[in-house]
Amino acid sequence: MKAITSALAMRFMLSGVGGALTGLLAYALSNIHGYALFVTVGLIGGIAIFFLSQFYSRNVSLTEVVVTVPQLSQMTFMVNNTSRQAAWEIFVEVATRVSTQPLGREDGFLRESLNSLYQLFGQTRTLLKNMQPGKVSHENTVEYLALTMLNRELRPFLSKWHPRLSRFEQETAADDAAWLDGAEFREELEQLRGRLLEFAFAFARLAGAPNPQVLLATAP
Repeated sequence: MKAITSALAMRFMLSGVGGALTGLLAYALSNIHGYALFVTVGLIGGIAIFFLSQFYSRNVSLTEVVVTVPQLSQMTFMVNNTSRQAAWEIFVEVATRVSTQPLGREDGFLRESLNSLYQLFGQTRTLLKNMQPGKVSHENTVEYLALTMLNRELRPFLSKWHPRLSRFEQETAADDAAWLDGAEFREELEQLRGRLLEFAFAFARLAGAPNPQVLLATAP
């Protein structure tokens, strides 16, 4: 309650200061004549156009994008420059990990694969925390798609396999190649990879990447 009151008081003060400055500017303009008046009005108009163009490029210039992702079927997004940038950053995180790159039956260490997925979860969550919420009403957003990927795909997989692999590591000093659950882990990892690949393509389309198949070197 105290924080809300402080915020309202700050807004009230800023509104008062803004009103006072507006009145002062109006008074100053009323006393300017000749070329100085035209120069001043032109300067103010130029600054206003600059800020309006920035607002338009970030929030108004919207593009409709239709993508298909697992568990969500076909979805329509309205994206602007800010959401395109966020989608590109998430795409890069997904596309450069084991989440979309196949792991051969005899390749790699399973712990490293699991850690890579944990890092993908953490990096994506950090990106979402640092971005502003989508301002487009009644439409799907990039952050909704990202949270769906985290909560419906990554979280269940990590919740299942992290305790099982950790238990094996605590009980034996053997390499994870000797883990009896390793084959099942690889099989489910490959299934997860197929679904995350769909998410990666969706993020690439939202980012406006022209050839996501080339970037991922494969197709879903």
